[in-house]
Amino acid sequence: MSPADAASPALFLGLISGTSADGIDAALVRFDQHASALRCELLLGRTYRWDEATRGALIALGQGGDAPSLDDVGRLDAVTGIHFADAALRLLDEAGVSARDVRAIGSHGQTIRHRPHADPPFTWQIGDGNVIAERSGIDTVADFRRRDVAAGGHGAPLMPAFHAALLGSADEERAVLNLGGIGNFTLLPRSGDGIAVRGFDTGPANALMDAWCERHTGAAFDAGGAFAAGGQADEALLARLLEEPWFALPPPKSTGREQFHLAWLEARLGDPAISPADVQATLLELTAATVADALRANQPGTRRVLVCGGGVHNARLMARLAAWMPETSVESTAAHGLDPDFVEAMGFAWLARETLAGRPGNLPAVTGASGPRVLGTVFPA
Repeated sequence: MSPADAASPALFLGLISGTSADGIDAALVRFDQHASALRCELLLGRTYRWDEATRGALIALGQGGDAPSLDDVGRLDAVTGIHFADAALRLLDEAGVSARDVRAIGSHGQTIRHRPHADPPFTWQIGDGNVIAERSGIDTVADFRRRDVAAGGHGAPLMPAFHAALLGSADEERAVLNLGGIGNFTLLPRSGDGIAVRGFDTGPANALMDAWCERHTGAAFDAGGAFAAGGQADEALLARLLEEPWFALPPPKSTGREQFHLAWLEARLGDPAISPADVQATLLELTAATVADALRANQPGTRRVLVCGGGVHNARLMARLAAWMPETSVESTAAHGLDPDFVEAMGFAWLARETLAGRPGNLPAVTGASGPRVLGTVFPA
């Protein structure tokens, strides 16, 4: 630990709005500056919902739509930054903590494009860090993904190093499964085995299910998986969905709403007689099947899958994951002391800490980058 680490405040604040754009997750985290291994405590976590106009604009861009003008993108970048800053200040107010006591904010922003296979590749998260720093009065680290992409990586996933530090085991192979809009794995070999930690996206998780549910029920998500449980997976449709070439790609791999969206689904629906509930059940089965296939292909000896993200609350999805992986324990990260709703926000607080300490935040074996890189841009308050 450097002298700067020891002297700096131990409080960091993480912010993220994921692929589903259902809200801004905010986490106030205390790091133990003197522990030899990473130790952190979630002091308070909250999710602050987007207003419908902003959420609609973010989703439209995120699933591949074009903005009416550059002015609209610029305004949305600033508005998103305002929302992120306000989320940070609301969290601190609820926690009774002064902004002066927070060393930095780590803000993921909102992804509106992720094109790691473009020529040249790029990824784009909006939510202007200048705005966040100015409105919050807290040093802000943002734009974490683009340096990794510039170094030849996918810029995703970025949580595996954080997962490994907090959830790895010397006794068994584990995997951390984040079920956000897109699913992603961190594969954790037994500590000391000398095998690199790996991670990659598995495909759609909540994004497609949420979009389909909202279209047919008006609800923003399928609470508990009840809509899906009222239908039956259509095997022919599932087979067509699984024919998507992206699923067969080897890691490193990443994706987003711009690839897996309702137009992608509609192009494969085929039989118009399939009921909306049956389609929902099929989408849930797609998530479970692709997760299980990815685990078998990449770490077949996994004994425990620790689940975080919004999908952990979908009881039907958790049950189907357990059915697809019968020899593996499937459980929430809550069983290991990490609130599943705020693991990623905590992770971006940690990434801000790493950036300010001058330490790399990526794992090249995960993202495919040419080497370790210090991630993010620092926006002083």
